[in-house]
Amino acid sequence: MLTPVDDGPAVVVCNTCRFSAGDREDADGVRGGALLVAALRAAKADDQRYAGVGIQQMPCLFSCSEHCSIHLRAPGKVGYLLGRFTPDAEAARAILDYAVHYAESEHGRVPFKNWPQGIKGHFIARTPPAGYVVEG
Repeated sequence: MLTPVDDGPAVVVCNTCRFSAGDREDADGVRGGALLVAALRAAKADDQRYAGVGIQQMPCLFSCSEHCSIHLRAPGKVGYLLGRFTPDAEAARAILDYAVHYAESEHGRVPFKNWPQGIKGHFIARTPPAGYVVEG
């Protein structure tokens, strides 16, 4: 049931997520999550700044009331569940821009001034790293 992946900073994408709040798939029958995986991989391939962030995927992050959800995680850092993205290049770049700041942070907290506009309003939950809880 579990598949080993690299343990570094990663964006884990729900590859079965809905395309939008109202539609399960795009006009070609492709789920939004699969499109977001493709957009993230293309953005990563086009920009060396994203080399240190893994793009991983799995079916269903159990965030089904949202669409195009991701989990941002790294060892020893607070994780974040984000969603409600449009599965396109602009969203992919915003996610990866934030992920770079996240990877460089000490505990996973990125100052608001460093948040890309395309990430604001997409946070759903934060998750503590194994063995820790978050203070204040």
